[in-house]
Amino acid sequence: MKLATFEVETPVGAVERIGGVAEATEDERTPAGEATLVDLTAAYGAVLEAEGEPAPADLARAHVPPEMIAFLERGDRAIEDAREALEYAAETDAERGPGGAKLRYEPGEYDLLAPLPRPNSLRDFMAIEEHVENSMGGEIPDVWYELPVCYKGNPDSVVAPGETIRWPDYSSLMDYELEIAAVIGKRGRDIAAADADEYIAGYTVFNDFSARDIQGREMEGRLGPAKGKDFANGLGPYFVPADDIDVLEAPMTARVDGEVWSEGTVDEMYHSFAEIVEHVSRSETLYPGDVIGSGTVGEGCGLELGQWLEDGNTIELAVEGIGTLEHTVVE
Repeated sequence: MKLATFEVETPVGAVERIGGVAEATEDERTPAGEATLVDLTAAYGAVLEAEGEPAPADLARAHVPPEMIAFLERGDRAIEDAREALEYAAETDAERGPGGAKLRYEPGEYDLLAPLPRPNSLRDFMAIEEHVENSMGGEIPDVWYELPVCYKGNPDSVVAPGETIRWPDYSSLMDYELEIAAVIGKRGRDIAAADADEYIAGYTVFNDFSARDIQGREMEGRLGPAKGKDFANGLGPYFVPADDIDVLEAPMTARVDGEVWSEGTVDEMYHSFAEIVEHVSRSETLYPGDVIGSGTVGEGCGLELGQWLEDGNTIELAVEGIGTLEHTVVE
């Protein structure tokens, strides 16, 4: 199951919804935004209406909230109800749910947003040894092996799949980073690594866009990165529940204008997602909607390859089982 956040126009303005990719279009080759989406809240309302439940629309909003963080807060129950809604939509010819709510949206009838348009928080780790070695160009410090290290990104700078990114005017070195992000689905504190799977709701593709020139200058001051990262964070195109993907084995590919630049998997992580969750939650509370980046796979960015993005390039980050996240960068 692939979940999406999308936006539709209504007489009272744009409304955000949670969708599931319809089975008929659940093909890795289907571009994001060109799939049929089932409105899971409306579809679950139709399930309840068929069962004779009173006030099915109100009850459906409680079971399958139409906003991703609220959805995650319901935990496994929301995912189970979403599966039931998606299955019902596949089996019925009905076009409307309770109150006339539309069940399906075809391409062109919606705008695809990032699965988490505004995460609760955004942490990006540097957990893959080859990337660290290539990026630092020298010996890796002992501390990197001893504990997971990260920077905190800007959750307000998440960009939608397909969005054109205007590169900041203070930078001329444009770079992408091929990553996967884990999404926290359960509140917790002091979580043991052995229990971490209970707190990871699922995964999405993450493009940690990097302005390498200003990033390098910032980090000479022993802090950051900040302006080198905070202008754009790509998440999407879909959110896939943890039970639906073997994330460590999922092949990952970065293409620039159709040419393969990078390939890899996150089974290269020195610090696992479970170890990262344990580390972050020490004396600190994790919340549904927190996003944790894996860090870049080896040779998963232009910095490692010695080549940079150029004005007008289109970058596609593809993760098998999740989908392809595409953006175009312009000066």
